[in-house]
Amino acid sequence: MTSAFDLRGKVALISGGNGGIGLGMAHGLAQAGCDLVLWGSNEKKNAAAQQALASHGVRLLVQRCDVSDERQVESCFEAALAAMGRIDGCFANAGVSQKRVPFHELATAEWKRVLGVNLDGAFFTLRAAARHMVQRAQAGHPGGRLVGMASTAAVHGAARAQAYAASKGALVAVMRALAVELARHGVTANAILPGWIETEMTAASMGEEKFSAAVLPRIPLRRWGTKEDFAGIATYLMSDASRYHTGDSFVIDGAYTIF
Repeated sequence: MTSAFDLRGKVALISGGNGGIGLGMAHGLAQAGCDLVLWGSNEKKNAAAQQALASHGVRLLVQRCDVSDERQVESCFEAALAAMGRIDGCFANAGVSQKRVPFHELATAEWKRVLGVNLDGAFFTLRAAARHMVQRAQAGHPGGRLVGMASTAAVHGAARAQAYAASKGALVAVMRALAVELARHGVTANAILPGWIETEMTAASMGEEKFSAAVLPRIPLRRWGTKEDFAGIATYLMSDASRYHTGDSFVIDGAYTIF
C-alpha cells in the first residue's frame, strides 16, 4: 500500500453500510485502515455487519438510522461526531428500489417514498457532513470527501423506474453542484453510478431467467457486479490520491452503459 492510500486516522460514514455495496465499500475502507460509522435501519443487518467488520481492527460505530427522517439523521450524525471526533468522508449510499409498474399507474405515495429515501435522505446526510466539514475548514482544517451513490438509471432509460431514475439523476446534479461550492473548503464531491450489481435489492430481477438472458449478454465483462467491486473506488475517493478529483461520476457497470 502506498502512503496515498493509507487511511489510518480517517473516519468515513456510510449510510446503508450494513449490506450490499455499502458493506463492500466498508470492507475496502477498513482494509486500508479507515475507521467507520455505518448507518442502517435494519438492526439484524447492523449486527451482522458489525461482526463481519470486526476483524479489521478499526474503530467501528454502527447506528440505527432511517435517512428519510431528518431528525434521526441530525441526531445520529451528532452522536457519531461525539464518538469518533471527526468525519472525514461521507458516502450517501442508502437507497430503495421502486415498485415496477407502468408510469401511468405509478402511485404518488410510491413516488414520494422512493425520493424520500434516495434523494431527501441523501440531502439530509450530505448536508450534515458538509456542515461539519465547512466548520472544520473555517477553523483552519480544510478537507473532506462527499460521495453520492447514484445509478446508471440516471443516464439511460430505465422503464418502469421513473421515481428511482429521478432520484439518482438528481443526486448526480447535487454532487456536481457540491463540487463547485465546497472546493474552497478543500472538500471534494463525486458520484458513483453502479450498473447491475448482485445485492438484496436486485436479487429478484437477477433470479428471473428471462431477465438474466436479456441483460447479462449486454454486459461486456459477462458477469454481474459484486459488492467487492466497490472497495477500490471507495478507498480511492477517501484517500489523498483523489484530492484533486472532484465533480465526477464514476460508472461501475462492466461497460454495460456504453455497449
